Amino acid sequence: MTAKLANLRGARILIVGDVMLDHYLFGEVERISPEAPVPVVRVERERHLLGGAGNVAKNVASLGGHPILLGVAGDDDAGRAVGALLEKEGIEAGLIADKSRATTIKTRIIARNQQVVRVDREVKDPLDRERRDMLVQVIGRYIDSVGAVIVSDYGKGVITAPVMDAIREQAAAVPNPPLVIVDPKTYQYDLYQGAWLLTPNLKEAAECSGLRVSGKAEIVKAGHVIFKKLKPRHLLITLGAEGIALFESPGKITRIPTVAKNVFDVTGAGDTVIATLALGLAGGLTLLEACIAANVAAGIVVGRVGAACVTMEELTAEFSRGRAPELETWLDEA
Repeated sequence: MTAKLANLRGARILIVGDVMLDHYLFGEVERISPEAPVPVVRVERERHLLGGAGNVAKNVASLGGHPILLGVAGDDDAGRAVGALLEKEGIEAGLIADKSRATTIKTRIIARNQQVVRVDREVKDPLDRERRDMLVQVIGRYIDSVGAVIVSDYGKGVITAPVMDAIREQAAAVPNPPLVIVDPKTYQYDLYQGAWLLTPNLKEAAECSGLRVSGKAEIVKAGHVIFKKLKPRHLLITLGAEGIALFESPGKITRIPTVAKNVFDVTGAGDTVIATLALGLAGGLTLLEACIAANVAAGIVVGRVGAACVTMEELTAEFSRGRAPELETWLDEA
């Protein structure tokens, strides 16, 4: 695997979705407020990072890939901060300015490596027709030059039925169709029909299937329901501390156990998984190999505080240490 990872460098990945600004306040809790039974955080430092689809792009770049980020940003200070961060990271982007909507900001207050509270400032309305058509046109300029398209849907209005239809149609029309990989939002599941790979977490898989999902048998049943409803080519259900369940088909299921040594913060772990997956597939890994690499990458980032990224050097080092997990074949026991 270590030798194969070198092929991921330079692979071009198109990311379409909701771009955000992640705002972190780090400090210490020394007392409880006299006004209410809540901790008082004395802020010691502050950071602004790319969030949402921007964090996916940053993960692709950190692993040596070439991300192309498409989305929308408001004409505001947060939107300008996102633009400055993209320039600093050297990420190619085509963000459409929308004066009618605010850039999404997620503020996380963290004390002693624990998130105390998160404050969201956002607009969830679907894009107006003019911005949507502009986005579709920009997608068309890039889609024939990438190995995979990541749909990073955070439910903030960028991913709509016309945008998904355009991605499917444009991808199918080029000589070497890119793989369409979707990080879904539950209430929009009907938009993702026929995706090459769908990557819900356990909660999202339960909501999509309408089933209570906890043990192996229930996860398998939920996967089968999702295949029937949405007809993806492949399905990957992230299981948190239990790793990943990969459905290469309804009858071929592999659980990849987590290799995380410590879990401090799961923020952005899903972004790391889908970025590593797309880059691995575009770089020539098999689906199973790409999932193993994504699982190892996620095991690295959850050991850090805040939305973090993995470098190719770190990922290669983990495999060199023999960190690849032992695979478990799951059978349909229904």
